[in-house]
Amino acid sequence: MKTLQKTLLALAAGSLLSVSAQAAVSYGNGYTGQPYVGVKVGQFDLDVNNADDPTAYGVYAGYNFDPNFGMEVEYVGSDDADYRGGDIDAKAYGAYGTYRYAFPNTALYAKGKLGIARTEVEAQSTNFGLNNFKDSDTSLAGGVGLGYAVNSDLSVEAEYDMLGSDLDLMTIGAHLKF
Repeated sequence: MKTLQKTLLALAAGSLLSVSAQAAVSYGNGYTGQPYVGVKVGQFDLDVNNADDPTAYGVYAGYNFDPNFGMEVEYVGSDDADYRGGDIDAKAYGAYGTYRYAFPNTALYAKGKLGIARTEVEAQSTNFGLNNFKDSDTSLAGGVGLGYAVNSDLSVEAEYDMLGSDLDLMTIGAHLKF
């Protein structure tokens, strides 16, 4: 893992630890804001010729201001997938506003998110004469998902995210509220 990735993960973990001490914030309307942290796994869908789509893994954290609106940040990286005898690597960093709609009388909810994502795709081929490339982009990003609240503290979600012109992401994940 590169130094920047380690630093971002350490900052995220430290921030989350300090937030937990101040987790309950009352807004005077009967709702207390709620932070959460989670993990996700899935697959990137790359718009790169002759490349296998890499497995994605990530961490995310968020804060629900009320039952519907919140914010979320995430980091998603990949394993090295095959690219013309070499490998391809993808990463995405994002910050989003979120909206959740709870279906009446069920534990199911729909989730939408919209924000900004930074994506990085790097490919290296071992075949002679084929181009290696590195592409990074910061753009508008968003996603939709379906979730299930297992209990008041644990939820599981399936999401589809559009992270830019070259990168989409499909994941399943779980998050813990505190």
